[in-house]
Amino acid sequence: MITGESAPIPKEVSSVVIGGTINLHGILHIQATKVGSGTVLSQIISLVETAQMSKAPIQKFADYVASIFVPIVITLSIVTFSAWFLCGWLGAYPNSWVAENSNCFVFSLMFAISVVVIACPCALGLATPTAVMVATGIGANHGVLVKGGDALERAQNVNYVVFDKTGTLTQGKAVVTAAKVFSGMDLGDFLTLVASAEASSEHPLAKAILDYALHFHFFGKLPSSKDGIEQRKDKVLSQWLLEAEDFSAVPGKGVQCSINGKHVLVGNRSLMTENGVTIPPEAETFLIDLESNAKTGILVAYDGDFVGLMGITDPLKREAAVVVEGLKKLGVHPVMLTGDNWRTAQAVAKEVGIEDVRAEVMPAGKADVVRSLQKDGGTVAMVGDGINDSPALAAADVGMAIGGGTDIAIEAADYVLVRNNLEDVITAIDLSRKTFSRIRWNYFFAMAYNVVAIPIAAGALFPFTGLQMPPWLAGACMAFSSVSVVCSSLLLRRNELEIASEMAPSVNCTPLSHIKIRYT
Repeated sequence: MITGESAPIPKEVSSVVIGGTINLHGILHIQATKVGSGTVLSQIISLVETAQMSKAPIQKFADYVASIFVPIVITLSIVTFSAWFLCGWLGAYPNSWVAENSNCFVFSLMFAISVVVIACPCALGLATPTAVMVATGIGANHGVLVKGGDALERAQNVNYVVFDKTGTLTQGKAVVTAAKVFSGMDLGDFLTLVASAEASSEHPLAKAILDYALHFHFFGKLPSSKDGIEQRKDKVLSQWLLEAEDFSAVPGKGVQCSINGKHVLVGNRSLMTENGVTIPPEAETFLIDLESNAKTGILVAYDGDFVGLMGITDPLKREAAVVVEGLKKLGVHPVMLTGDNWRTAQAVAKEVGIEDVRAEVMPAGKADVVRSLQKDGGTVAMVGDGINDSPALAAADVGMAIGGGTDIAIEAADYVLVRNNLEDVITAIDLSRKTFSRIRWNYFFAMAYNVVAIPIAAGALFPFTGLQMPPWLAGACMAFSSVSVVCSSLLLRRNELEIASEMAPSVNCTPLSHIKIRYT
């Protein structure tokens, strides 16, 4: 079954199967164990609701101000009443200031009441949660699920974005582009040998090799209907594949097995070296050429002798180059992190415009790379596509799971980019920056309102202009300030981001002419 990871996942008796996934082979009998609020979809909805209700760290400032705001306002009200009453009792202002049907006590009390009424802690309290609620709603509409206000706040300071290569920058759809034999073996026999060795593997590269070998042997002989093709594939595969015994996968290196009683190796350089297989110079030259063109070389040995190799490419996502360029324009430094070899990694990085490349890094080492960037004072966002990236996603200041949606992706990442589109990385960062810019404006407005309104309500301008704010008008101003903050937060929906691309299209990656995001 296919999960948030881009590779097929084996399932056995009693294994958990996520609703909406695809069974690649065989027949399954499944039992529904979760319904309603227990399903993955319901968990995503719950995630959005939780994020909208969560507090960003900046909210602590508002909570602190609100905690001391009321005592300060009450104190100011008492001081206002006392000042006006004492001044009136001592004759410091003329009796004409007091209405005919009133007295000094009532005159002073009106100022004190207006101070209490016009003071508005509500605007301070609404500044952050309204903006966070609007932002998380906008994010959900764009396929960007935010785990909470703290994640939204951290994203505004991101200055490093670390991309996993396979399945993140690339499409995760491996295709064989070349096959060459460096021995006396026939090409058809070579493909049969490799396909037989890979038939028991569930790795995406194995499927690409099997498809290539199948089309080589049976090109033009398959039915046109999809169901017919799959039925015929199973039949023809069983006819020409050789029996592989003692099959085992070597993590990060390849596979090995026995065919016709002879040892078969299919994998990378490391697998060949460990088993004492010598790669001839002409094969090494061909391999270097493949890797220099962003292709992965798969080497094959039979009975201890090098036989040939295959070149496999994973096309880049169409938007990869323009997204990298867009991040640079936002002042963010992109980094590519991969377990692939250096030549392939550098070739891919060159196509998308990434200068900082970290290659031949195993899953556990990815988290170490993230921590090293953090030690240099960086705020790091990690963009990965599944389980293998979970340690790095958890170690990063902001973890973004591409094409996620499973429990594991939600647990490891702060953001889940459900559309599997790299543009959403820019959306997440830009939305965070615009949101907290709006929050800071909300705080400025709320503070400025109280700084200006309270002295006016206290009668600071009355001796010069005769302006006295009655309590009913003070209440209207207070309500208007709260409504203004809410409207200010809603203006986030009117923002947009547009980044034009200046990069020329490449062979494997055709960048969009621009990125244009409207938060409406």
